[in-house]
Amino acid sequence: EEEFKWLLQEEVHSVLKQLQDILKEASHRFALPTSGSGGAIRQENFVLSTSGTDQVKGVLTLQGDALCQADVNLKMPRNNQLLHFAFREDKQWKLQQIQDARNHVNQAIYLLMNRDVSYQFKTGSEVLKLMDAVMLQLSRARNRLTTPATLTLPEIASSGLTKMFTPALPPDILVNFYINLNKLCLTVYQLHVLQPSTTKNFKPAGGSILHNPGAMFEFGSQRYEVSHVHKVECVVPWLNDALVFFTVSLQLCQQLKDKISVFSSYWNYRPY
Repeated sequence: EEEFKWLLQEEVHSVLKQLQDILKEASHRFALPTSGSGGAIRQENFVLSTSGTDQVKGVLTLQGDALCQADVNLKMPRNNQLLHFAFREDKQWKLQQIQDARNHVNQAIYLLMNRDVSYQFKTGSEVLKLMDAVMLQLSRARNRLTTPATLTLPEIASSGLTKMFTPALPPDILVNFYINLNKLCLTVYQLHVLQPSTTKNFKPAGGSILHNPGAMFEFGSQRYEVSHVHKVECVVPWLNDALVFFTVSLQLCQQLKDKISVFSSYWNYRPY
């Protein structure tokens, strides 16, 4: 009983403090100034590449959760023509995945700060409930970075991203940016128009993170087929750090839950 009391009053707070420190580090990695601190967010340049092909090359500038510049060169396989696109000066593209992950981390920090050192935990189940709530936010933060959204080709075609470039993207090119784990990815789809007379059996593709050549879709009054897919990516080191912090924090939460559970089960089954 004394040990359990000590665990609730001392060790729990020590773990909560550790978690807060780790998650504040994770939050800082998202490079956004906390409210009220002002200060510009640093810009970072990343070179996009993929091994074995030079069809697509690009440089992206990331500022917190926004792509503020993108410069992309695309070599067309048909005629080796080189196309160049860049973001318009007045445009930025928000990476919702980064924004959401940061919000979940901050929510986890808020839950922990609500139980400061002066707070007295009365029962083990109270601690378990708090750990579950924190773990839920951390799992959601991690999932936002590890699981990009599945999109249909018409959704990509109608996305605001297509209007970001100068010169404007030609109608037979689609692009999509997303985060996958610690990487910033750009996918470029080259399309060809399916003529009404075509004998191909038209079967629209569903939602996917990455569509393969041969995928078909209808947009406007045209039917298209994906002819080529190019995916280039770059590692964003601070996303890697954030994912490590999430893993360590989830392990700490689980260890504390396991300890509490051992004491609680002893408590429930102790001989009278």
